[in-house]
Amino acid sequence: MRNVFEAILETGHDEDFIPVETEDFLPTDAPAGSRRKLQILADRVSKGQPLWHPHDRCDYGGLTGGMRLRD
Repeated sequence: MRNVFEAILETGHDEDFIPVETEDFLPTDAPAGSRRKLQILADRVSKGQPLWHPHDRCDYGGLTGGMRLRD
């Protein structure tokens, strides 16, 4: 796929999307906005799962250290 229009033609419109919670739909402790969290969200959508798990990290509590460019 080269763009969003090709993606819609290939996979359908978002109105057709009905997420399914499978056994590998697990919560993540990845902080919001991190590359790891974005990858997890992309993986969930590609598997047909909901974007948000009720037990995903919802704050930045307990995170320490300097800014890391890889996450």
